[in-house]
Amino acid sequence: MRWRSGRRSQNVEDRRGMRVSRKGAAGGGIGLLVLVIAALFFGVDPSDFIGQPTTTATRTTTGSGPGSGTPDQLAEFVSVVLADTEDTWNALFRSMGRDYREPKLVLFSDAVQSACGFASAAVGPFYCPRDQKVYIDLSFYSDLRNRFGAPGDFAQAYVLAHEVGHHVQTLLGISGKVMSLRSRMSKTEGNRLSVMQELQADCFAGLWAHHAHKARQILEKGDVEEALGAASAIGDDRLQRQGRGYVTPDSFTHGTAAQRVRWFRRGLETGDINQCNTFSADRL
Repeated sequence: MRWRSGRRSQNVEDRRGMRVSRKGAAGGGIGLLVLVIAALFFGVDPSDFIGQPTTTATRTTTGSGPGSGTPDQLAEFVSVVLADTEDTWNALFRSMGRDYREPKLVLFSDAVQSACGFASAAVGPFYCPRDQKVYIDLSFYSDLRNRFGAPGDFAQAYVLAHEVGHHVQTLLGISGKVMSLRSRMSKTEGNRLSVMQELQADCFAGLWAHHAHKARQILEKGDVEEALGAASAIGDDRLQRQGRGYVTPDSFTHGTAAQRVRWFRRGLETGDINQCNTFSADRL
């Protein structure tokens, strides 16, 4: 991915090294433990535990990308990717006659307190609609590089673009509608709605890649394969099978590997936000 010459975002809030109290955590230590296990192994949406943030619960990177670099290099990388999403979504919102409100990106170490509650770094990057911020502990990249296999810098960028996709859903009123509907549904029905929301964020990530490359030629050979590999690696079916040896489709909250690949590819290939309406799709 061509990123080093890109501009750096001014919307980065660096909280690395700050100590965080666990006050406000859902259920204290036990609640946090449940959240961590759910996010990493069972594919359960951590929003069920910490006040509706949405996470990628993803896996990325090997040695050639910025994930193998220093913390400062990683911070620079995510700043450039965030800036690129800003340029893309500002242009897309203008084309829709809307104003895009840029999200903040919070860098933290080990744990963080957001408007959605306390969260450990173990949950991975997440978006909190209550403060409209994306949160990431940069050690996430090296931890998952060592444990899982979805390599490449563009796979890393996909992770951030997915979380920004949740911000877009908030601005468009989609997240609020989903939250309202889920509160009146059974757990199984709510999970299916969550899958639709997550797959749309994947499509929005692909949409960003389409327009960013068209405007700024960011993609290099192999980048698309990296992102598709990451999308495939974080499907609920694969996470559940790895974590407990079997799959329970009714508990899916993010979509299967095939679904996540399909919707990312749809955004990437069409560049049309109207093609990302997972909520009315005949087939997820």
